This record gives sequence, C-alpha cells and structure tokens, in this order.
Amino acid sequence: MTVLLRFANLKANGIVSSWPQLRRLIELHGFPKGRLLSPNVRAWTGDEIDEWLASRPTEPAPARGAAKTKKARKAAAAQPEAEA
Repeated sequence: MTVLLRFANLKANGIVSSWPQLRRLIELHGFPKGRLLSPNVRAWTGDEIDEWLASRPTEPAPARGAAKTKKARKAAAAQPEAEA
C-alpha cells in the first residue's frame, strides 16, 4: 500500500509553509499536483515528493543582470587598492 502525505505532513517536513506557497511550487517549480481524495482533500505519494526533491538544484543559479553587477562592485570594493 502506498503511503499518502497530506498538507500537514508537507508542512511538518519543512517542504511548504502555506497553501499559497504550495500553489506557487506547483505552478512555477514543477511540484507534483497530487491527488484529490475528495473535493477538499489533496494528498501526495512519498515517491512523488522524493522525486521532486531529488530534481531540485543543489547550488544557486549564477547571478544575472543587476545582481551580477552589484556582486562585482562589492567584490571590487573589498579588494585593497594597489600602492603606487
């Protein structure tokens, strides 16, 4: 028999903290939609959650645009100036 996880289980395991966050994960980050057990009860299998967690990146994406420029300026300011 498959173990089903409900929202409270996801929250207790630190995967989500709110329903709006869960909705964003589903819509934007490929989180599994789960199954409707009844009109107001949604559940996920442990395997679905494990597969999604395994697919998540382990390193942050490289900085782009304004963040990259800000990071470069910060690094340049931290280097001591060469003496003449």
